[in-house]
Amino acid sequence: MNWAIWFRTVRDEIPTPMTLTPRSMIDGISWPLIATPLGAGLMAMQYQLDHSQQLPPEKLERHQLDQAAILLRHALATVPYYREKYGTRALPDKLDCDVWRSLPFLERSDIQQHFELMKSSGVPPSHGNSRMYGSSGSTGRPIKTLGTDTTHFFWLSLSLRDHVWHQRDLTKKHGAIRTKVNNGTSQGWGEWSVGIVSGPSSVLNIEAPVDQQLDWLIVENPSYLTTHPTNLHALLTRAAERNLHPTNLCEVRTFGEMLQPDLRDLVRQVWGVKLTDMYSAEEVGYIALQCPETEHYHVQSENLLVEILNERGEPCQPGEIGSVVVTTLHNFAMPLIRYRILDYAEVGAACPCGRGLPVIKRIVGRQRNMVMLPDGRTHWPSFPSAAWLAIAPIQQFQLIQLDTQTIEIKLVCPRPLNAQEESAIRIMLTERLSYPFNFRFSYQDRIEPRPNGKYEDFISLVKDRRVNN
Repeated sequence: MNWAIWFRTVRDEIPTPMTLTPRSMIDGISWPLIATPLGAGLMAMQYQLDHSQQLPPEKLERHQLDQAAILLRHALATVPYYREKYGTRALPDKLDCDVWRSLPFLERSDIQQHFELMKSSGVPPSHGNSRMYGSSGSTGRPIKTLGTDTTHFFWLSLSLRDHVWHQRDLTKKHGAIRTKVNNGTSQGWGEWSVGIVSGPSSVLNIEAPVDQQLDWLIVENPSYLTTHPTNLHALLTRAAERNLHPTNLCEVRTFGEMLQPDLRDLVRQVWGVKLTDMYSAEEVGYIALQCPETEHYHVQSENLLVEILNERGEPCQPGEIGSVVVTTLHNFAMPLIRYRILDYAEVGAACPCGRGLPVIKRIVGRQRNMVMLPDGRTHWPSFPSAAWLAIAPIQQFQLIQLDTQTIEIKLVCPRPLNAQEESAIRIMLTERLSYPFNFRFSYQDRIEPRPNGKYEDFISLVKDRRVNN
C-alpha cells in the first residue's frame, strides 16, 4: 500500500502527489503495511518538514533559537571546550539574535587542535551511538568530527526531502559516479531506502577514465545521475564529441564542488535534461538544497542554523556575499556552534515558491578561489567553458595564482596552442580577471583533483587576502 506525501505548490494551490512506499517489516504483509522503524520515522519527519518549510521566517528563526538554547546549555554542561571558551557566560531564559551573535566563532583550527575537548561527556542515550565523520581537507587541513545516530537520521531525512521536492520516481534506476565507493549495483538508492522502497542503484568510482565512465553510463542507462560538477563537465564534453546520450536519463544531480553557472546550459544542450545541485559539507551535512522551482538554494533550517555574515559580523542582505557560519542544532556528541566553514555565499531574496526557508542565491567558493589584484582588491572570477572553447579545443583548464602578478595556466588539450590562440587566452583572462597578469602556460596530460577528489578551476596561493563584495 502506498503512502502519499502531499505538499502544496503554493503559487497555484494545486496539490501534487509524491508517492513514497515504506518497506514492510513483516514478510507477507503488504496491506495494511507495517513499516520498519526507519521507514515510519522518515515518513513522520517528511510530514513535519512539509509543515515547517511553510513557516514564515520569524517563526523559523524562533524555533531555531529555542533549539540552539538547548544545545548551548548541553555544551556548557558537558563539553570542556565550550566551558573554557564561554567561561561563566549566563544564558537568558529566551535566546535572542543579539545574544546569539555575541558568541565567538568556531574555527577549523579549533576542531583540529581541541578534538578531545570538544567531545561531550554526556550525550543523551536516546541520541544513539556516536559516529565519526571526516572532512576531506579541501583546505589542506583535514578534520574529524563526531555525530550520532540522530544526526545521521536528519541527514537521511533531508536526503529524502530533496527527492520529494523534485518529484523523482524512486522506483527508477539511480547512477552515481563519485569518490570513496566500490563499483557495483545494489537494490535501493541509499541508506534511507532501507526504510523506503526504491529501485536499483549503480555506482562507479570517479577515478575511472572519462571514456570508461561514459561507456558505463550508456550501458547502465540510469534515470538519475549523481556526480561532481567538474566530472559532469568532462562527461558532457566527451559525450558531445562521441554523440552519446543515455536514453533513460531525466535529471542530473551535482554535489561537492562549486557549480559553474554555464554547466546547467551545457547539460540541457548535450543531454536535454535538467541539473539539480546541492550544498553540503561532510562535518555538518546538508546546508542547502536547490529549490524545485528555481535554480537557487533553500537553507535546511530545521537541522542547521546558517548565518551569512559580512566582514563586520553582521547578516548580509539579499545580493551581498558573506562568510558562511553554521551551527549543528542536533549534534549533542560534538556540538559545532557558529562554525566558520570557510565558504562564501550570496544571500538571495525571498523565494516565489512560498517556502519560508532562507535563500542562498549562489555559493561562490572558498577564500582561496578569489583572485587578488596587486592593489589588494579581491573578487571571485568566472570562467565559462564556452569562452575557452571559442578559442581552442581545450579539454580541461586550471588557473593557479602564484603571486599578485603571476598566474599559471594549466591546460589539457590535444595539442599545444599556437601563438595566436595563447594571445587570445591572455586577452580573455585579462578581461575576466580585471588585470593584465603575467600568464604562464603549462600543458598537462591530466589535471589531477585535490586529494579529496574535488576539482577547482581557480586556486590562489596568495596569503592575507580580504573579501570585497
